[in-house]
Amino acid sequence: MSRGWLIVWMHRGELLAGLATTLWISVLASLASLALGALLSIALMSRHRMTARTARSFVDTMRCVPFLLFVYVVYYGLPSFGIVLGNWTAGLASLIVYNTGYMGELIAAAWRALPRETIEAGHAFGFHRFTLFRCIILPPVALTAAPMIGNQVVQIVKDSAFLTIIAVAELTHAATNIQSFYFVPFAAFLSAVLLYWALCVAIESGVGLVQAVAERRR
Repeated sequence: MSRGWLIVWMHRGELLAGLATTLWISVLASLASLALGALLSIALMSRHRMTARTARSFVDTMRCVPFLLFVYVVYYGLPSFGIVLGNWTAGLASLIVYNTGYMGELIAAAWRALPRETIEAGHAFGFHRFTLFRCIILPPVALTAAPMIGNQVVQIVKDSAFLTIIAVAELTHAATNIQSFYFVPFAAFLSAVLLYWALCVAIESGVGLVQAVAERRR
């Protein structure tokens, strides 16, 4: 047992490099999917029936497709149509597109719960269309949806582990490499679990701070 931990410690640089990749790709995917999700929520809340139905179909598709298979489609399937992406780019694109559906639905759900008086007051002060959404709707909706968005960011971190199947050098890939070479599965994978846990706890702490801000604003 001690040999396994010693080997992991000797290769801590590889694990930390994998953690850095996980952190970097998760941050990019979270920010991009949140921004695109906000735009998607506008389509979901649109009064134009075809726009709303198209957006709803996209959300339902992302919610029903396993992320692992979605990664396979992006990395191995798109080349059949002449679209070839590197493993890192394919992994990031998969995370962004997949989670945009979830983020859009979360923001739209918080939007539906927004008091009608808030929107009417925005109209009274001359805010319309995207300006109304950006200045009047989005701030309270973002604070209300913060806990759910935080949970989705945690899910993005966990989903990033699947990118090892396309050889993205993230945390799980690093742990697998150490385990495969030295056959120390317990120490290697438990170390990765602890690093994922620490990362997710940090995210939850950040969400807690946002919730505290939201409570003070009420």
